[in-house]
Amino acid sequence: MTLTLRPEPPPSRRKGAPERGAAPMMEHVRVTSPDLDQRAALEKAHVRLLLGALMFALLFGVLALRLTYATIWHPILPSQAQLAAMQPELDVTPPPPGRADITDRNGTILAVSLPGAELYADPRQVTDPAGAAARLATVLTGLDVPETEKKLASGKDFVYLDRKLTPPEELAVNQLGIPGVYFENSEKRHYPDGDLASHILGGVTVGGTGIAGVEEYFNKRLTSDPAPLALSIDAGIQSIVHHELASAVKEFKAPGGCAIVMNARTGEILAMSSLPDYDVNNFGAASHDSQFNKCVNGDYEPGSVFKLQTISMALDSGMIHYWDYFDTTHPLRVGHFTITDFEPAHVWMAVPQILNVSSNIGASRIATILGPKVEQAWLAKQGFLKPLDVQLPGPPMPQYPPLNQWGLATTMTVSFGAGIAVSPLALVTGVLPIVNGGIRYNPTLLAVNPNGPQPQGVRVMKQSTSDLMRKMMTNVVLSGTGTYASVPGYVVGGKTGTAQVVGPNGRYLLHTNNASFMAAFPMQDPQYVIYVLVLQPHPDATTHGFTTGGYIAAPAVARIIARIGPMLGILPAAGDQLAALDAAWTVPLQPTPPPGKSGLGPGNPLPPGANAFAYELMGEKPPPTPAQPAPEKAAKGPAPLLSASHARRRVRNGVMAPVYPLPGSHMTELESGAGHEES
Repeated sequence: MTLTLRPEPPPSRRKGAPERGAAPMMEHVRVTSPDLDQRAALEKAHVRLLLGALMFALLFGVLALRLTYATIWHPILPSQAQLAAMQPELDVTPPPPGRADITDRNGTILAVSLPGAELYADPRQVTDPAGAAARLATVLTGLDVPETEKKLASGKDFVYLDRKLTPPEELAVNQLGIPGVYFENSEKRHYPDGDLASHILGGVTVGGTGIAGVEEYFNKRLTSDPAPLALSIDAGIQSIVHHELASAVKEFKAPGGCAIVMNARTGEILAMSSLPDYDVNNFGAASHDSQFNKCVNGDYEPGSVFKLQTISMALDSGMIHYWDYFDTTHPLRVGHFTITDFEPAHVWMAVPQILNVSSNIGASRIATILGPKVEQAWLAKQGFLKPLDVQLPGPPMPQYPPLNQWGLATTMTVSFGAGIAVSPLALVTGVLPIVNGGIRYNPTLLAVNPNGPQPQGVRVMKQSTSDLMRKMMTNVVLSGTGTYASVPGYVVGGKTGTAQVVGPNGRYLLHTNNASFMAAFPMQDPQYVIYVLVLQPHPDATTHGFTTGGYIAAPAVARIIARIGPMLGILPAAGDQLAALDAAWTVPLQPTPPPGKSGLGPGNPLPPGANAFAYELMGEKPPPTPAQPAPEKAAKGPAPLLSASHARRRVRNGVMAPVYPLPGSHMTELESGAGHEES
């Protein structure tokens, strides 16, 4: 802002005109305001701040967009080499995984490892061993004070004091505050159902190592793979089988028994119970007898259940037909050995009737026609001449006479289940092909995935043989020795078994039997095989004084089928439907040959090619055969024997004596009080 000031003219010139030639006098003065300068400076600063803010906003916006792109839209991941470089190197081996759970086929836990603690000490740090032991005894029930004091005074650097501490005990010991006494984390194996499936599960040591059952067999799998091990058994069915077997054992005052349920089309074991059993949580306290698995590790003479094998073998060979009749009119005598039927019929019996009434004489006649080689080959193919293949430790070798000493009496006695001893599980396995169409499956304790690969069986007999055997087994339950195994609404087939018991001297005990029953259902589509064995039962009023399979074991099988049938989705039939099924799955007990066929019978007792034993049994000489080279002498080697007495067996009247026991001790059921069906 500029102001111009004009000065007053001099007095001399105020009244007159200005002097010519004189210049006017003027003074210019410039005045600047300080407020205006500050305002200008502020305006410049404002502009600069605004530009700076805009630049920072733009910069942060770009960074935000870049971060969003790099972390969300298109994250930049480290390379594998970078990750490997960042991975720390452990200088110690990681601890192995805990022991895997064991479940049934439906996921029910049968065995689980729970966290626990073990009590140990460093004796070098314990100043008063006697006092420490006394204090520990106040909270640990059952502690051996002298032994504990000895450990604490040993001078070692490590001793275990208790390896099974409960949580309350751990807390109580911790509150004692004893110097030198410590805890070590551990796992405790727990079995929620106690004695359920005890012989299948087995048990573990204090250190967690499998010592029996699947715990031992799958020890490596359970300690290396944390995934649960799914067994084939069904806990619900196992409970029913255990209960019914226990009821039969208790009712007949038996020292033990065995029961098995197996899938006929896969070999899966759905239930297997051996009595007496034990609480798996306390395996170490179980007696030897309780720990013994009678279903797998016990070898027993099967009795007449084995006639299923003999008749299947005969029909499958093609030499015998179901319409053939055999002479059962009188006992068979071999040296000092006599084979009889409890209720002699004094008639010629057809094959269905022989099975229906369980004729020892008829089975012996059939076996001698086929001869020892065919019998041995059949038993081998059915797995009866070698240890059973199953996921449990130590299945034993079956017991039978040396194959190169398989004489006439052996051929006869084995035909009805005497002179050979096999395990119950092997016996059940051998029945699977008889009812499922001829396919043999190995037994398994592992669940089979229905949507995965199925077990591959081996055909051991014709489909037609199996179909016919199913019908004859149905006869046994409907009208034969197994009527007490019938179940309303179900078509059940089966076979009774009553076997005499061998004593310490290798001879049969008088008035002592093992009673069993083998069943399958439903016979129009057999899916399950059930077996019950009651060892050395005592008769009562319900058995009319007998201890046969038909009276003792068959009712238990019936109760099991009635209870598990609906659980397995097998609904009972009724009325006309049931009657039609019964009619369709039976066969005449006294059949006639089909048109154009002939059968064996009076006047024609032996088929062409019958073994020489059959002629010898009839007291006749076999027809001459073309000369053949002499067979090579059988190689000698270790042979499975039933007892030491086998080495002393001798030939009587030119015929090999029966294997087990000696000939004079084999008694009929009438003489031994055994029952009404077989010896």
